[in-house]
Amino acid sequence: MAEYVPFLGGDRITRKASVAITGGQAVFISGDGTVAPTTAATVAYLGIAAADTAVNDNVTVYTENFQKATASGAITAGDALETAAAGKLAKHTVGTNDYLIVGVALNTVADGGTVQFTAVR
Repeated sequence: MAEYVPFLGGDRITRKASVAITGGQAVFISGDGTVAPTTAATVAYLGIAAADTAVNDNVTVYTENFQKATASGAITAGDALETAAAGKLAKHTVGTNDYLIVGVALNTVADGGTVQFTAVR
């Protein structure tokens, strides 16, 4: 995905890419002023990258409101979501480490589909 357009608006922030990023990937704070695609569930989730970005280039990250991302596994509308490998989002098991929840799914998708979600942090 060369450029990412959020499902519906959202605040954004610019950070430096510590590794190559693909537009639409979930990213986390990887260092002082840097972000990288998520590799697992993390409390350091920042948002969704706006565009393909090379290492050490600046990337815009959408941080709230209504977003979309690639699903890791099947997701049902209403599921709580957490970050996953390759900058994707996965269903979160509520009641276990709930501080990792980053949003709630707005639609139902199969693995690899585009999940729309409302960001909760």
